[in-house]
Parts: sequence; structure tokens; C-alpha cells
Amino acid sequence: MRKHVVTGVALAWLGMSGTATAAVTQSEAQRLGNELTPVGAERAGNASGSIPEWTGGLTTPPADWKSGQVETDPFPEDSPLFIITAENLDLYRDRLTAGHIKMLEQYGPDFFMPVYETRRTAAFPEHVYDKFRENAVSAELLDNGNGVRDTIMTSPFPIPGSGLEVIWNHILRYRGEELSFRSASATPQVNGSYNPVVNEYNYFFAYSRRGADLDDIDNKIFYLKTDTIAPSNLAGTITLVHETLDQIRSPRLAWRYDAGSRRLRRSPNLAYETDLPNSSSLRSVDQKDMYNGAPNQYDWVLKGKREVFVPYNAYRLHEKEVRPDDVIRPGHINQELARYELHRAWVVEARLRTGISHIYSRRVFYVDEDSWQILASEAYDAEGNLWRVSEAHNISFYSEPVFWTTMEMTYDLKSGRYYIDGLDDGFSAYNFAPGFRGNQFTASAARRAARR
Repeated sequence: MRKHVVTGVALAWLGMSGTATAAVTQSEAQRLGNELTPVGAERAGNASGSIPEWTGGLTTPPADWKSGQVETDPFPEDSPLFIITAENLDLYRDRLTAGHIKMLEQYGPDFFMPVYETRRTAAFPEHVYDKFRENAVSAELLDNGNGVRDTIMTSPFPIPGSGLEVIWNHILRYRGEELSFRSASATPQVNGSYNPVVNEYNYFFAYSRRGADLDDIDNKIFYLKTDTIAPSNLAGTITLVHETLDQIRSPRLAWRYDAGSRRLRRSPNLAYETDLPNSSSLRSVDQKDMYNGAPNQYDWVLKGKREVFVPYNAYRLHEKEVRPDDVIRPGHINQELARYELHRAWVVEARLRTGISHIYSRRVFYVDEDSWQILASEAYDAEGNLWRVSEAHNISFYSEPVFWTTMEMTYDLKSGRYYIDGLDDGFSAYNFAPGFRGNQFTASAARRAARR
């Protein structure tokens, strides 16, 4: 087993062998909380000052926010520093993702990127920071990177040495212990017309619960139950997912209850390139949450860090007063509500392994150094052409210190359409303490709930 340490942006092409990868040394882990933040980001800002030093993130809510309310914008006086358009993109090309360059070129003046002051708001509870330090010296990738061991609660590899380790950091990042919320998704037509689908999401994060260990959680990362509320022809549909840690040894378990048949059936194909339900074939299942599931179909390469303009602090999209009609536009969202900032992101490339079938031959992910959240990604077709561009617009939540997505979208460059999730139509605030129990997420419990 190898020891490794990676600093700054000096990473080159790093692959993954078939053997397990060892943790960093105790002396290397001492960098966490010193020149590195507790999660492994560079604490210092960049040379120009356009990326500031991390000073703890956003830990105090705005004075106008009260517990139980939807998050309000902590930076209401901010205005764009500049706006990137198709006409001036060459000035900023070296700090743009390939996907954003293509969007600017393809959609012309209708797509623009308002760039704001960089604010490093990502923050997590202190007990999560403690687990980062513990994971750093204990966590290991299993053979071929299909799982991890000796890790719990949050990202396993705050000082990563491979593309697989960065992707596992995203998959296992801390998102609270449980969560309940409603949101709407849509797949607008080319002219912008749409019919929203409203779901209630209930998460129970077994891996992230205080006091848990790998023996306790039975190879589960989380349990998820979604209940479709609208439209009427889909209402009553229930999807139940048991997300497993090692999906090669124990594949994801999924069930779907169809109100028409009144039966709960196993859904063994709810993974990889399968169409995401209600996405009009604009997004694959493994693009939910920007990337999820077993990483065994790709060879993962860590290409280093880049300073890039990415979606960040998307409080204007999250505001309670913003409705789907305010967000949805033909071809892409209303960019006046978007906020982009300059941040350092780990760049990971995934190339489809020989003999494996998937609609995407190559994928590129831009992973936030401050949170391990994928902020943007690109997916390429079998001929190597850029096909789909995804964005995750994130905020720091207040009731539970978590940096997570409030809205995601995947743009299909061939059809001119897109899939969007996270639309708020006057729904209640995210509830990070609904009081769930693990036995509420069994197949029998879902069956009983469906028949009420």
C-alpha cells in the first residue's frame, strides 16, 4: 500500500491501480486545520486576492433569518463585478469550464454569467471536522476503488491522491444526518413551456450519523424515499432507495410503487445510464446529485486544481419568493438569478473503461475544494463530442451547517432542452431534523405508507 500527499495545484495525471490505497501519515494529516482547512482545502487565498483566505465559512445566519424559515441572502448588497458573455469570453477563457464556454458560444447573448465577489461560505459542524482528521489517517479505497473502509460520517480523503478519492469525497460528503423537503423538477420544451413534477424527499444518512461505524450501517450510505405529489397522473408514486457503500459487493437496492398498479416492485436498473425518472431522457440516473453510484464503469484521472468560475452562493435562486416561472427560460435558466464566483476546484476526468457500455464516453467534474461538492460537469457522447453540461447551484444552510445543492440542471446541447430540479413553489424550508428512524425506510414500511 502506498502513502501519498498532494499539495496545491501541482497534481498531474494520476490513475488508480487494482490495489487498495492507504491513508496519509499522521504528520501529513497535521496540515488539516493549519495551512489546509479542516476539510483539506487551501486555507490561503490566491496571489491576486480574487480568492480570499478561508476564515471559517458562513457560521452566523443573517439577522433577518429565523429558524424554520427558508434561507435569506446573506449578501443582499452584492452586485456583479463583471458579466461574461459570448462577446468577451476570450478575456476569461482560461478560467471557464469547457461546458460554460460551449454554453456561451451556443446560446449567444441569451446566456451570460454574472460574476460576483468570491465568498468562501462552506462550513460544517465541529464534530464533522473531527471526523475529517480521523478519516485522513485511516480511510482506504478497497480493491479497484469500488468501496472504502475505515471511514465514517464525511469525505474519507481530505488530502486526496487520485481521481477516485476525490469522487468518493463527493459521494460521501456530509449532508446532515437526516433531511426532509419538497421541490419540483421540470424538463422545459425548446419554447420554455413546462409541466412541473413535485416530489417530497426524505433522507436518512446512516453513514453520517453521530456514533455510527461501518459495522452498524450495514454497508448503507443513506436511505431515500420520494413521494410524488403532482401532477395528478403521477401522484402517489413512491421510490425507495437504499444507497450502498460498496455497490459491487452489494448493489443499490431500489423499489418503486406505482399508484396505478398499487404494487411495490424492485427496480434493479435504477443505476448508471438508465434514464432518470421524469427527466424526458435528458439526464441519466448517475447524474443525480451531479454524480452518484458505483464508480466501476470509468477510469478516473485527477488532473489537478483550477481556478474557475462556478455557481456558488445561489441564494437568489433559493429565495422563497422566487417561483418556477421566474427561473425557467427557453434553453436555460434565467441567468439574472444565477451567481458565479471564482473558486479553486479539483478537476477529475472519467474515461469509459474498455468493454463497458454507457451513453457517456468521457466526463469531467469540477469539485469544490471547500466542500467536496461537484459544482459543474461535462458529459461527452460516443464520438467524443460535448453533449451535456450540468451545474449545481449551492448554498450554505443555516439550521444545519451544510453546503449543498439548492438547484441542479443538465443542459442537453443537442436538443436545446434541459432538466432542472430544486424549483421552489412556496414550499417550506428544508428540515434537517424531521426525527426519522431507519425502520421507516424498509420496503414493508413504504408499502404500508403507499396503501394509506
